[in-house]
Amino acid sequence: MYSLTIEPIGQTIPIAPGQTVLDACLRNGVWLPHACCHGLCATCKVQVVDGEVEQGEASSFALMDFERDNGQCLACCATAQSDLVIEADIEEDADALGLPLADYRAEVVETRALTPTILGIWLRVKDGGRTTFQAGQYVNLNVPGCDQPRAFSLANAPGDELVELHVRRVPDGQATGYLHDQLAVGDELSFSAPYGRFFVRKSAQVPMLFLAGGSGLSSPRAMILDLLAAGETLPMTLVQGARNRGELYYDAEFQALAQAHPNFRYVPALSDEPADSGWSGARGYVHDVLHQLYAQDGNADFRGHKAYLCGPPPMIEACIRTLMQGRLFEADIHTEKFLSAADAQNSARSPLFKI
Repeated sequence: MYSLTIEPIGQTIPIAPGQTVLDACLRNGVWLPHACCHGLCATCKVQVVDGEVEQGEASSFALMDFERDNGQCLACCATAQSDLVIEADIEEDADALGLPLADYRAEVVETRALTPTILGIWLRVKDGGRTTFQAGQYVNLNVPGCDQPRAFSLANAPGDELVELHVRRVPDGQATGYLHDQLAVGDELSFSAPYGRFFVRKSAQVPMLFLAGGSGLSSPRAMILDLLAAGETLPMTLVQGARNRGELYYDAEFQALAQAHPNFRYVPALSDEPADSGWSGARGYVHDVLHQLYAQDGNADFRGHKAYLCGPPPMIEACIRTLMQGRLFEADIHTEKFLSAADAQNSARSPLFKI
């Protein structure tokens, strides 16, 4: 066992031979910036101040030769060869709980089609355990037959007995194909949690916007349920986007929550619903409907809000543009996007963000 010291916070943690720097940090409640976990996106790049590392499968594009020569490494790939001291870009956040990463075994207790393309999966952790996380975070699920775990947001509120996941079928996707077609009640799955830096900044004490598309509803649902259960009275608006009524799910639940909580507004938006269907709700993409909700004299003003976005990258980019045009900027816009190995070489952050 080696020791790993993280600067500038000065915290020292154990790291085992063969364990990545990122894994050691997360399992000890130290958050490092990261995204793809495949050595491709460079989000987790850190400086080795002292000690030796094995670079692992870090891409030569994400970690160039001169960076390796200067002692940099990718935390998601690098393993310790000695005691280490690293310097990392760690953001202090008063709302982050700093929960340590843990491994879980769970039994599948229910699967149910939420839409034609989204499957709901409910898991009960073995031995009476509960999954510890902040609403908005995600799990890395080990799917039989897949060599890499897959990321899925937790759709339930923290403290719930069952873990709830929403899985969108990806065409020709090995993992989502297995979960949709072969997973059965009684099966056992394993996962690790919590991951991610997506959570409500409660200390801001400002109205909140939740913008969701497709299975991206899972994180905002967990956040909203958690806030309402805690008695939050600040204004909250959820704009949920779907192509048509068949793809819109949990609509009745959110309608009921809006009836029970005057501070919660729910706006479902359909972008491709037939004109003669009788749908009387909002039509259009999430960003268009958002603009319409807040427009005065043709201009929307989102100042004084916090926005939480989860969904397909095109939806997120369109929403960021709309929010920025309405004078809400990077510090108040929080997003969750998962990067696969196939697309992880692309930026993990919006190109509209400066840093």
